[in-house]
Amino acid sequence: MATYESVLLIAIPFFVLLIGIEAFAAWRMGRKVNRAADVISSLSSGVTNIVKDVLGLGIVIVSYAWLVDHLAIYEIKASWLVYFIAFIVIDFAGYWMHRISHEINLFWNRHIIHHSSEEFNLSCALRQSISEVFSFIAIFMVPAALLGVPAKVITIIAPLHLFAQFWYHTRLIGKMGFLETFLVTPSHHRVHHAMNPEYLDKNYGQIFILWDKWFGTFQKELPDVAPVYGVKRPVKTWNPILINFQHFWMLLTDAFRARSFWDKLRIWFMPTGWRPKDVAEKYPVKIVEDFGHFEKFDSKPGKGILIWAWVQLLFTLGLMLYLFAQFAEIGFPGVLIYGAFLFTGVFAYTSLLDRASYAPIAELVRAAFGLGIIYSLDGSWYGIDLFIPYSTYIIAAFLILSVFAAVILPKQSARFTGSALKMNPSSKREQVK
Repeated sequence: MATYESVLLIAIPFFVLLIGIEAFAAWRMGRKVNRAADVISSLSSGVTNIVKDVLGLGIVIVSYAWLVDHLAIYEIKASWLVYFIAFIVIDFAGYWMHRISHEINLFWNRHIIHHSSEEFNLSCALRQSISEVFSFIAIFMVPAALLGVPAKVITIIAPLHLFAQFWYHTRLIGKMGFLETFLVTPSHHRVHHAMNPEYLDKNYGQIFILWDKWFGTFQKELPDVAPVYGVKRPVKTWNPILINFQHFWMLLTDAFRARSFWDKLRIWFMPTGWRPKDVAEKYPVKIVEDFGHFEKFDSKPGKGILIWAWVQLLFTLGLMLYLFAQFAEIGFPGVLIYGAFLFTGVFAYTSLLDRASYAPIAELVRAAFGLGIIYSLDGSWYGIDLFIPYSTYIIAAFLILSVFAAVILPKQSARFTGSALKMNPSSKREQVK
């Protein structure tokens, strides 16, 4: 785990740098690929996912190491060929796990967060799940286990394979010629993230597009069909924690409402989007059907809330990096408490970004949580003052300030929005809002 945390300390700033480069390139090209609230939501989702992974908050049903121990026919030593085989097998397993996540109701919940952005940019690549409690991807890696590929090789290759999926989440790179025949490119992945009927549930490949071509799920990007990004039942929130469990909550309520006991059971394993007939008739769900006039979600947070949300995100990223740097020193159960605090913070400031009525309460809970941690640790935030003097005082003051900001900023935003409506009475979009 310590190695993974060390890699993250390098990878996270690198990802943020690339997102900044993409934003600058888009500005120079006169193209708009980012919206502030969307980027904040995506980066915040990345925070929750990374913290979850570092804390090990998941259950592995079958580990790859167990498969190697029980199924290996050969025992091969580490070499460039072994690493190549491991990469291919991981990509093969990733294709099937990805496909299952799209095509079965229960597993869509673990993946919906990644498709929830109505933009397509590098930041949306960081929208990763915290709702994946059980992991069984190792089942699809039986070929590597049979060949006796060492578990330590998989451990090295897996994060590299994951990080290699970051770069193609962009609209700024067009078709890539010969590479389109065997690699997943930005064009292929734009198709995957689109919800147009022509593109839906296509291009599941993670590094190699060959799996899609071989298993019948490939679709090229069409010049006359512009991708419309997002999910057909829009999430309508910037809060990544809420997004992670929206689909599960709908499945749970549908199962409860269904009259048929058989429907209550099978809804979880039916194709994604399937609902019991009686429930669908009584409780219809609005989905996107007019892709030519799709209106993206916008909570109209106002400049003040947006600026404050950026500050909150930077504050949270700083505390997260400190957790990774001091993981061993903090120890258990301290790291679990620390992680829960970070989750509370993400929930609080993205609720404010949503302009949710409960945002001040969420900030109050976080402030009480954080101040309680400081009190329990004899007036110190996990020893941070040894590295940066007076940091604990700064953290405490920031938490208190956040409560006041959550109360004051929405009122200012509402006042500004109201003034804009009066100034632009002919704007149909504003009148609807």
